[in-house]
Amino acid sequence: MSETYDVIVIGGGHNGLTCGAYLAKSGRRVLVLERREVFGGAAVTEEFCPGFRASRFSYVMSLLHPRVIRDLELKSFGLEVLPANDLFCPLGGDDYIIFSDDVKKTQAEFARFSRHDADIYPEFSRHLEESANVVRRLLFQTPVDPVRGTWRSFKESAALLWRERRIGDQAYRLVDLLSQSAYDYLSAWFENDIIKSILAYYCSIGTFAGPKSPGSAYVIMHHLMGEHQGAGGWGFIRGGMGTITASIARSAERFGMRVLTQAPVAEVMVTGGRATGVRLADGREFRARAVVSNVPATTLFKRLVAPEHLPDELRREIDTFRTFSTAFKMNIAAHRPPQYRAFDPQRAGFKYPTYVHIAPGIDYLERAYDDAKYGWYSSRPFLTPVAPTIVDDTLAPPGKHVINIFGGHAPYRLRDGASWETEKPNLVKAALAVLEEMAPGFSQDIIGMETLIAPELEAIVGLPQGHIFHGELSADQLFFQRPAAHWSDYRTPVRGLYQCGSSTHPGGGVSGIPGYNAAREMLRDWKRL
Repeated sequence: MSETYDVIVIGGGHNGLTCGAYLAKSGRRVLVLERREVFGGAAVTEEFCPGFRASRFSYVMSLLHPRVIRDLELKSFGLEVLPANDLFCPLGGDDYIIFSDDVKKTQAEFARFSRHDADIYPEFSRHLEESANVVRRLLFQTPVDPVRGTWRSFKESAALLWRERRIGDQAYRLVDLLSQSAYDYLSAWFENDIIKSILAYYCSIGTFAGPKSPGSAYVIMHHLMGEHQGAGGWGFIRGGMGTITASIARSAERFGMRVLTQAPVAEVMVTGGRATGVRLADGREFRARAVVSNVPATTLFKRLVAPEHLPDELRREIDTFRTFSTAFKMNIAAHRPPQYRAFDPQRAGFKYPTYVHIAPGIDYLERAYDDAKYGWYSSRPFLTPVAPTIVDDTLAPPGKHVINIFGGHAPYRLRDGASWETEKPNLVKAALAVLEEMAPGFSQDIIGMETLIAPELEAIVGLPQGHIFHGELSADQLFFQRPAAHWSDYRTPVRGLYQCGSSTHPGGGVSGIPGYNAAREMLRDWKRL
């Protein structure tokens, strides 16, 4: 006999948990089903080497929204942010540049390379912040459907236009961000390529693009869009990123939400055009008034819902939703963190650089992308090494350290039939060689290491082709086209089936916003379900 709930959530990542928590808080009986033995999706803390635990996939707190933290009282359930230092960027030899939230400090750094760029930086910072504020106002909006041709869609589109009627010239700024390359966008402001590369670096994180790829400018803003007031700042989470998802689950337990692990869903059951529940891989069935999916849209519509329940137009759009990934992740257990030869604590103003970007120049970033564009891993990848154990003593034995490295590019599929089984050791050598240039001798301090490439990210946590955002953040895959035209409002063609994952608006990152928005739309529909 199957169990019955008000809502079943497919996937126990942070958005699924957030959606479930809001629904449970509203009085609904909620069951979250997680395929793995541990819930959390990409926001988990796991042992990767005996005695060493790491934020195995997602690795820093940057986008979790203060509204979610406040509504779910996450600080009362274990969430504690440990601030990271200013961004330290070694340039080779004894040179470096620091990028800080403190505008004057960043100006002083830029002045070493260009007086012009230092002088104009405050104006650029205001310009980007104003553009980000426009997008922030849209984060909690349900995307409209401006071309469906119904009275409802007309009213919703008109209401959105009226709310944003004072947008003015900022509309043109958004067009620039959505259409220009990061390089062209930044070149309109700055003259020095090292300074451009500090900001252009963000456009390649988790995205199959280089700084000279059209549309890559928007990704800079996406990464810098976090609202940290009330969130405790950006940085590391004590106990790793798994503390975020654990705190959400503990908050929701108060309202009766149940999380079941090792429960892979094989099928969304549909009767008479509406979702009635799910069937697990082991044959168990769970019934519900509504089902909401936190898994990627490609997984939901290609694997879990039978084709006959979906319109051909949607299936075509999902078939062309771009998810090809070139990200890789390294989790390293070490006797000590990298000793950057350019780092001087007295000059930098902090004891150790816990947050680092290695990509000295625009050409460096573009060449790393060029390798991947032609089907190979970067011979000199860009790297983001972070050292959470400088501030968090819960992840490693006393005196030892965990270093997380996010890198690019390493394509999901290699050209000419080459095998990752053969080439992965060479990728590791290439990455460590780059790190060794900036921190000589670090390899000798390594105790153990785990390297995860795109196919493994897909296999372990279900990221489509290893894409950390569930799909590219490009103009044709944002807002009312994410994940598909006419189906961006968290609903699906199947009545009672919803989406709440990163392949919905506003996209990827550990923000909780898609989960919040989906729960709101489900509650609006509740009486009609």
